[in-house]
Amino acid sequence: MANTREIRRRIRSVENTAKITNAIQLVAASKMRRAQDRALQARPYAEKMQSVLGQLSSVAGDPDTAHPLLERREINETTVILITPDRGLCGGLIANLERHTGEIVLGPEAGGTGDISMIPVGRKGGDYFQRFGINFRASFQELGDYPGLAETQPISRIAIDDYTEGRVDRVLLVYASFINTVSQVPVTVPILPVEPPAGDEDASGETQYIFEPSPQEVLADLLPRYVDLLVYQAVLEAAASEQSARMVAMRNATDAANDMIADLTLVYNKARQEQITSELLDITGGVEALKG
Repeated sequence: MANTREIRRRIRSVENTAKITNAIQLVAASKMRRAQDRALQARPYAEKMQSVLGQLSSVAGDPDTAHPLLERREINETTVILITPDRGLCGGLIANLERHTGEIVLGPEAGGTGDISMIPVGRKGGDYFQRFGINFRASFQELGDYPGLAETQPISRIAIDDYTEGRVDRVLLVYASFINTVSQVPVTVPILPVEPPAGDEDASGETQYIFEPSPQEVLADLLPRYVDLLVYQAVLEAAASEQSARMVAMRNATDAANDMIADLTLVYNKARQEQITSELLDITGGVEALKG
């Protein structure tokens, strides 16, 4: 058994660690609420834009000729936009994202996607996949805890330009979808070519919309905005997932540290009691020796 000095040193070390993890937990909790609100508030707008896009695509004619972003072609090169945190201490969130993305770019099914290139958003994903020699078309870091549309538009614009100019044939978006505070799920969303949802056929006979100047021109203006929105929504979901995962991970770390302190305190008390008992026995033996 370790002596009491070593045990006291370990207790102080764990107490300092608990203070750090508790502070990170409090900061993450304060950021988590705002990040969650931003992600949830953006969802209705995205759903409404999808609905309008479905109505437009149903009257705009052949999707392959209506707009270049709707054109489907043989897949020779795929770009994966991977959104990960810039910092760690997020529990298993980063590892889950890396494993999920690895199945796409390195797994058996990667052979059907042609050549693979990536646009990492966040330091952790870029650092991980850089070691595999994957081509990075661009890299983005430090978007901040509350990124706006202006910070995410360069990401979507690179993907749009590469697709319209024929450098890539498909663009996938990988991020952590926010479910709730304790659940974040890695998802893959194909964003190019754009796959508009089907229009509402039941309501087509009841409500007819007149698009000005024309459905084709409105669709041409809406599609780039739709891609911008998909990337922006993914960044918001990733930010909410990051802060939630960090808060839960630091709370678990603080609880584990407190449990370890309690266990070490018990060990320290036992060791101290043994030391006191040994000293009493030595004193008693010395007194008996003097009497003799």
